[in-house]
This record gives sequence, structure tokens and C-alpha cells, in this order.
Amino acid sequence: MSPIRLSKLAFPLLLAATPGLLLAAAAPRALGVTLGYRDLAVKPGDDFDAFANGAWRKATEIPADRSSTGVGFEVFQRAEQRNAELVRDAGAGHPAAGTPQRMIADYYAAYMDKEGIDARGLAPLRPQLAEIDAVSSRGDLSRLLGSRLRADVDPLNNTNFWTENLFGLFVTQGLEDPGRTIPYLLQGGLGMPDREYYVSPDPAMAKLRTAYRAYVADMLRLAGFADPEARADRIVALEGKIAAAHLDRTASEDVHKANNPWRTAALSRMAPGIDWPAFLAAAGLGNQPVIVAWQPGAIKGLSALVGSEPLQSWKDWLAFHMLNRSANYLPQAYDDLRFGFYGRTLQGTPMQRDRWKRGLGFVNADLGDAVGRIYAARYFPASSKAEVQEMVKNLLAAFDRRIDSLTWMSPKTKAAAKAKIHTLRVGVGYPESWRDYAGLDIRRDDPAGNAWRAQSWEYRHQLAKLGRPVDRGEWWMTPQTVNAVNLPLQNALNFPAAILEAPYFDPRADAAANYGAIGAVIGHEISHSFDNTGAEFNASGKLENWWSKQDFAHFKAASRKLVEQYDSYAPLPGVHLKGEQELGENIADVAGLAAAYDAYRMSLHGRPAPVIGGLTGDQRFFLAFAQAWRQKTREAALRQQIVTDGHAPAGQRAQTVRNLDPWYSAYGVRPGERLYLAPKDRVRIW
Repeated sequence: MSPIRLSKLAFPLLLAATPGLLLAAAAPRALGVTLGYRDLAVKPGDDFDAFANGAWRKATEIPADRSSTGVGFEVFQRAEQRNAELVRDAGAGHPAAGTPQRMIADYYAAYMDKEGIDARGLAPLRPQLAEIDAVSSRGDLSRLLGSRLRADVDPLNNTNFWTENLFGLFVTQGLEDPGRTIPYLLQGGLGMPDREYYVSPDPAMAKLRTAYRAYVADMLRLAGFADPEARADRIVALEGKIAAAHLDRTASEDVHKANNPWRTAALSRMAPGIDWPAFLAAAGLGNQPVIVAWQPGAIKGLSALVGSEPLQSWKDWLAFHMLNRSANYLPQAYDDLRFGFYGRTLQGTPMQRDRWKRGLGFVNADLGDAVGRIYAARYFPASSKAEVQEMVKNLLAAFDRRIDSLTWMSPKTKAAAKAKIHTLRVGVGYPESWRDYAGLDIRRDDPAGNAWRAQSWEYRHQLAKLGRPVDRGEWWMTPQTVNAVNLPLQNALNFPAAILEAPYFDPRADAAANYGAIGAVIGHEISHSFDNTGAEFNASGKLENWWSKQDFAHFKAASRKLVEQYDSYAPLPGVHLKGEQELGENIADVAGLAAAYDAYRMSLHGRPAPVIGGLTGDQRFFLAFAQAWRQKTREAALRQQIVTDGHAPAGQRAQTVRNLDPWYSAYGVRPGERLYLAPKDRVRIW
């Protein structure tokens, strides 16, 4: 399981520090923004990101163990240091076996025991590799594929595209029956981040395919497999066929194409190739009457490949991915080889992170609630929770007023939209209930086994929800995660404790800065309830058209303007953004920033905003927003983001300000400046 799960906000976990900028950061806390980060030689109306962050970017070097650096990493580092303290303290006093503290301490100690890992070599994988080698029929293959199914995907939050299992499982409420928890089957099977890496004619992608094939061969050779070159050819050829069967990212996020309930008894007819009874029994889904196919065409295509491709190709594929996903827990040579491809080649990162930092990431991934419960109690005061809840209240009120003021929306559609606002469930800091890890076996001398057992435990935890009432208070992030998320099926938001820190949120800072930074984050997540996906769900999380035909046409037209705006951005020469792919996030940025601005003005209660540091309240608000997106990214990582991510790069997200009228007056932006938009061309969706 990846130590960092993507989400709707997807903050980059990045930062760099230089001596000069540390001095700049010591500006008065009441200001809430850092004046020394600005490049005053740049006009705000030409490039607001460069104006707000240009001096910081010029003075900043990306750390050697990072693909990018930025404000999010500053907050992440604080959380990481706290997590290190928690893990250290968890082992103090010899906690009893089976307690969360003992699990945390033993998991981390096992991962940090490099000598033991080197001594064991491939021994931890021998049973799994032998199981793969014993496959002699389609039924054997189907059972093995079913036993590897995992529930760590979420198609509404962009985490279903890169899974080394042939399929992924998403367990949540029904799209048309929000009171029932059901299983969704999703496409998987790729070792590179997206189908585009396999099918794109771009020379850069062709070069990466060549590098991937070499990596596959090198991993098999290191593990002592005979004929690694021939095996690598078969594996990459098979993954090329898997990728060709996949839906692309934009099509896969269309929930109307995802609602395909298939009776399990009919799966052999709907998607022939796999021995479905064997697959479902091994996956623990044999008693499920219905499974929803999120990407039906892809599932049919993948199933057909199981039936048509040589067994040896599948056995090679399974063996490689067992090595690939386990490399972090194997001797150093395997770990280094994996980083060489996924870190250096795919993202341009020169150096791997320190082992202790990676260990913390894996502990958080597999024992997230155990760590999070301690983290929230120790580091998130009730005063911060109360202040953020007040900001949430103001943001919801601002959004409610914005709906009232829409001249193009009919009363019936407005009522349905307001119902979503009034029933939105907002979690701040930490969940109301915590996961119980009873029964999870964590051993101090078995790091690879700990990871597998934790993933299996999580899978069983997800399966246990099937057929039960929906838990609308369930969190999908841990408190120590620097991120935030909207859950359209639950009509809920999660704001983990770790993101509610300076510079996103500082209880000592001026309101303008807090509303421009964390307020825009809150507004962003609220707005996801009304983006191109969220707008398809009603207040109970049911997939339902609650729009009038005319209102929805207006919404689509306004959205099209935003697609065109982002299509025009080229962060790299000749490489344009994909406005359609990023539409949901860009809608949330525009609407969220507008709601945050309204909430900020409401918080003043009619009083004039003070001038601080020579800046008006509006100037501080917009500057705080842009500085919350300061980032510097390696070219390889930026290219990967443009191809695979539903979020625009941070530099373009900072330019969201060009769609808000108050920004023009705050910074004196005039026609002829590059970001200037005539009032009729500014995107106003909510």
C-alpha cells in the first residue's frame, strides 16, 4: 500500500528551505503571508504565481530526495517529525502484545532492521513465488488473481488507475441506493502510472516504456529468474494489452458510465475468460449477488486476456509484481532498483528518502488510525478545532448565499443545491470513531509479512461493510495526513488535523490570510459537492439529476469556459494542460476561492479590514491563496502530473484569482496584462 494516498485536494508533500528564506519567513505572524517570497519585478496581472512566489522559487533548490518542493512539504515535515516522536514513544515501556502501541513499534522496528532484511533475502517471498509457479490452469490463475484483490482504490478520488493487481475493489454505498453498501470492481494491472504510458506515441513515453522493460528484466535477474529478458518482453507486452483495454482517466471518472450492476451468476457470460466462481470465492465475494462494474469494457477486456494470453505470461507478470510491490521490504539491492525506475526515471528524483522517513510512511499507511488517534490527542488542540469549525460554518453560509444570488438557477434547483449544503457532514481534525486493529498480526522480524497482513486486514475490514448500513461518518484519511477530501457518496468532507497548521491555518494570523489559505481549501472541498462529478449526486449521496434541463445546460457551458481556460496553459514548452481531465478540481478552486472571499468579508462584520505590512485585507487574502500553492517541481514529475493527475499544477492553480472581480481591484490589474480577463470571460459557476 502506498504511504501517501491521493485525494481530491492532492496537496504536494513538498518543501525546500534556504537560509535567506528562513529569515524571510520570520515576518510578523499577524501578517500571515511572507513578503520576502514575492518578486516585485513581476506585475500581479501578468503572472500572479510568479509575483507571489517568484523570489522563493529563485532561491529554492528542490531537495535531492524529492521530485518537487513547496509549502505543503513544510507542513508535512512538521507532521513527519511528530510521527517520529509517536513511533519512538510507542515502544517505550514495553507495551503489551496486541496493543496499538506495540503494533506501531514492532512494524517500524521490523522495517528498520536492515541487517535482518538482508539476511532473509527473498525467503519471505518464497511461498508466494512457489504459489505462482504452481499455476497450471485458468482456474488456478483465476483463484490466485482473486486472492490478490485489494480494496485500496477510490475512483472518485483518482486512486484507481495505478494498481498492480489485475482488478481493484471499491466498497461503498450504491450509486442509486445510498442506504446499501456494495462492491465495485475496477480496472488495474499496470506497473506504470497510467494507460497513456503504454499507448501514447509521444517519444518521451516511448523512452519510458524502454526504461520500464529494462527495469522489469533487471528485477527478475536480481531475483535469479532464468531468461529475464524473455520474461520482461512477455510482461511488458501483456501490460500493453491490459492498458489497451483500460478506459482513459476522463471516461473513467464519468459516474454515469460506472453504474453497471452485474449479477455474479452472469459474470461468466458478461465477461468471459476468467473462472469467475473461482475468482470470487478466493476474493471473499462468493456470496455477493451483485458486483458493480465501474469500467465494464475494461473488465471485459481484462477477463478476456486471462482466457487468451499464455499462462506463462501471466505467471511472469505475477512474479514480477510480487517482487515489485515487495521491494521496499527486501534487501537494499531490490529497494534501490525499484527507486531507480519509479523515483529517478519517472519523477527525476536523484536520491531516495532516508529509510526512517519511508518507515514512518509505511506505518501510517498500514496502521493509520492507531497512529492517528495518538497524533490527534497530542497535537490538535480543541481551540484549533473550534476555530476551524467556525470557519467551516462561515464558508457554508457564504456558499448558501451564493446559491441564493444565482440569477440563472431556477428555485427548484436552488432548493436541491441548498439541501446538499444543509446536510453536508464536515469532519475536522479526526474521526468520531477509530478502527480496531484486533486480530492483525504484526511481527518484529517480518516486515514484508507485516505489510501483506495489514493489507489483507484492510481488505477484510472493507468486505465486512458489505450488506451493512452505510457509515456516513467514516473517514477516508488519517489525522496525520496533510490533505483534505470531499466524499460525494457520503455528502461529507474530511479535514485532517495535520493540514490545519501554519501556513494553511494559523490561529495567531490575520483572518485574511487564514481565509485565503485554509479557507480556500475548505471552500474547495465544499465546492466538490457541486463540481462536474459532485453535481450529479443529491443530498443523500444518490446519483440523481436534481437539475432543471436549462440550469444544467448553463452549468455545462460555464464549465466549458473553464476547460478552455486551462487548455490554454502550457507549463512546459509544447505541453498543455488537460482542462477536461482537471475540470472537477478547477471548478472547486474557482468556486471555493469565491466562497472563501465572501466568508472572509462576512467575518469582518462590516468593519474595515486593517492594513498590515502595507497590504490591504483583500491583498493579503489573495496573496495567501497564491502562497499556499507555492511549488517547484522537477520536469519529469511535472510531465507525469499533467498526464495522470486530475489536478492542475500548483502554478496554474494560483492563477485562479483571475476569475474573481475583487482580485482586479485589489491589485490594480488592467487590460493588456497577461492574466486579464474581461468581466464577461471570467468564469463564474457558483
